[in-house]
Amino acid sequence: MLHQTAVSHLQCSPSPNSFSHSRSCFPCSCSTTPRKTHSLLSLTRHTTLHAAASSTSNPDETLLSLLESRQTDEAYTFFSRLPRLPNSVCLSRLLAQLSYNAKNKPEALSRAKTLFKRVVSAGELHRLDCNSLGLLACAAGRAGHAEFAASVVRWMLKSELLPHVKAWTAAVYALASREASSDALRIFQMVMQRIRRERDADMAKSRLTVNSELSNSLPDTTAFNTALNACANIGNIKSFLQIFLNDMPEFKSEPDIVTYNVLVKMCARAGRRDLVVATLERAIDAGLNPDMSTFTSIVAAFIGFGDLTTSEKIIQAMREGCTDICQLLREQHVKNEEMDSSLLDDESIALLEKTVKSEGALEGPAPVLSKVYQPNARIYSTLMKGYMKVGRLDDVVWTLRAMKQEPNPASRPDHVTYTTVISTLVNAGSMEEASEVLDEMKQARIPANRVTYNVLIRGYCKKLQLDKAKDLMLEMEARIGVRPDVVTYNILIDGCLLIDDIAGALAYYTEMREKGIAPSKVSYTTLMKAFAFSGQPKVAHKVFDEMKKDPRVKVDRAAWNMLVFAYCKMGLISEAKSIIEHMKENGIMPDATTYGSLADCIAAARKPGEALLLWNEVKERCEGSPALKPDEQLLAPLADVCVRAGFFRKALEIVACMEENGIAPDKIKYRKIYIQMHSRMFTSPHASQARKDRRRERARAAEAFKFWLGLPNSYYDGTDWSLEPPLLDNEADLAP
Repeated sequence: MLHQTAVSHLQCSPSPNSFSHSRSCFPCSCSTTPRKTHSLLSLTRHTTLHAAASSTSNPDETLLSLLESRQTDEAYTFFSRLPRLPNSVCLSRLLAQLSYNAKNKPEALSRAKTLFKRVVSAGELHRLDCNSLGLLACAAGRAGHAEFAASVVRWMLKSELLPHVKAWTAAVYALASREASSDALRIFQMVMQRIRRERDADMAKSRLTVNSELSNSLPDTTAFNTALNACANIGNIKSFLQIFLNDMPEFKSEPDIVTYNVLVKMCARAGRRDLVVATLERAIDAGLNPDMSTFTSIVAAFIGFGDLTTSEKIIQAMREGCTDICQLLREQHVKNEEMDSSLLDDESIALLEKTVKSEGALEGPAPVLSKVYQPNARIYSTLMKGYMKVGRLDDVVWTLRAMKQEPNPASRPDHVTYTTVISTLVNAGSMEEASEVLDEMKQARIPANRVTYNVLIRGYCKKLQLDKAKDLMLEMEARIGVRPDVVTYNILIDGCLLIDDIAGALAYYTEMREKGIAPSKVSYTTLMKAFAFSGQPKVAHKVFDEMKKDPRVKVDRAAWNMLVFAYCKMGLISEAKSIIEHMKENGIMPDATTYGSLADCIAAARKPGEALLLWNEVKERCEGSPALKPDEQLLAPLADVCVRAGFFRKALEIVACMEENGIAPDKIKYRKIYIQMHSRMFTSPHASQARKDRRRERARAAEAFKFWLGLPNSYYDGTDWSLEPPLLDNEADLAP
């Protein structure tokens, strides 16, 4: 939805030739000085550097001379050989030129990041100006390095530098595109807070116009659309309406058609088809012409509602050249009006309704489109994904055949369409048909890309046909000239694990590193999984340590959980508990998967004391914030240990928690355990009174547990039973 507009917005980044020696933000200029073309061999570069170095004894002047003559590569090579950092002017200009060149030379961004990290390690970040840092954030965001772009923007704000609107928009857009919309929204709010502070300071000084640094940072409609999209991704209606109703008018930014496309997405997340219809009509009434993204968003919204019929009717109406699509949507809304009413009581959704629906909305004549919209390949692909979601394989294939007959070239299948069909067939396990579709792509001269091949490779791996998966990877490189990426290798490594080929998984990992492909979080975690299942927790720990040292990835909960699982699989409870403590120290709270691995280990070791400690921690987490949602993998082993140990009160607490979370306890299993282990309980006549009291309490708990199991018990005698006050069970209770 936002891709084309946002990318074009970000690509219009300023030239490094507008570099200023001051620390003010770079001006918004799209003009660039043509670069000199260089066809220099490495020997020529060495000669140039040697001549430049010998012409002056000042390294800063040498570096500045190379930069002024636009010899950026030679300047970076010279910089990398310097034992100390050059002056601020050279540093900033080199960073600016590297970041600007990253649009056409990916290695330039890597060099810019290396320069940045060197300056950081030297504690000299204050020597980089706002212009160069802004260009770096733009380049990183455009390349999809979301976390790095965001970190640059955060540092600028912390250092009282106002990033250019293109710089902070790039960071927000990249984060929202990487499923980190909450972080994207935080960056947006931080920037807006800083802008308002600067603006208020200007007003306090009675300035009639804002300063140039602030004016370059002010949000425009594209920036607001990017933030709105982040809100829609996570369903944050409150923040969405704050931006739409308050922030945009405050900064005099008028909504465009992209704004309304995002509003369609927000209404879909709210589950309100009537608001989707009202949004389209409101955009038309505002004098905006819908684009194909508008109709794609609407079709996707109805697919999300589970209403494929309406999606099909929209596309059919477009094929027939109808302009009364609003009337069509009104009629479909009336048929399904009852499906929307359950959400009317929600305060946020009610406010969204008030915002979208004007008085008399969806009443009177429906607006008519100003022109005919023919469906394109993207909207067809969206419909096919809807078919794929509900398992309508025949409809996916039929749609592909119908698209091939379309007279409009824009409606014919493209590589996304074919990839969608291949993905559908792969998910259905029809690998032969999927391969035939790939051949069909070749005949239609539509080049398959890496994503298409990765989908097929994943399918062969799931079928345990690793040889065919490897052949396909080699074909991808030989036929279309595309090298496998980290996703390709992750799929192959995981495929090796499915057939217990640990050596093969390690070989693919080594091959990936030898080809210079940086591992991702999934790469490290998958390799840890290989060593965990092969019973090598220490080797898995070494992979984990390597992941922690890699600055390109961030250790997440999945990696910690895999490390805990590796130790638990070998029955190493103490080591697993130590890992969990380190996990907490690093700011990552254990989840149900973490505790579930430990619970399985405790159950296998028959350690009732450890089970009680773990259950007490789980109980606290369930009542804390954020609340832990336990699952069967966690609770069932704990209940098993407590029943075997005769901790009936704790067992009742656990099974009650299971039932509260919709998990059905295995009563048949617990009944067998009780009969086998606890059918005869006795009290020694020589026991102390305290022990007799504890045994009496335990016997009452046993009767309550028998009542829950449906076994004969004395629980019907009218005696009140309560789990309170809690008396701590311990292993001494098991002694005769």
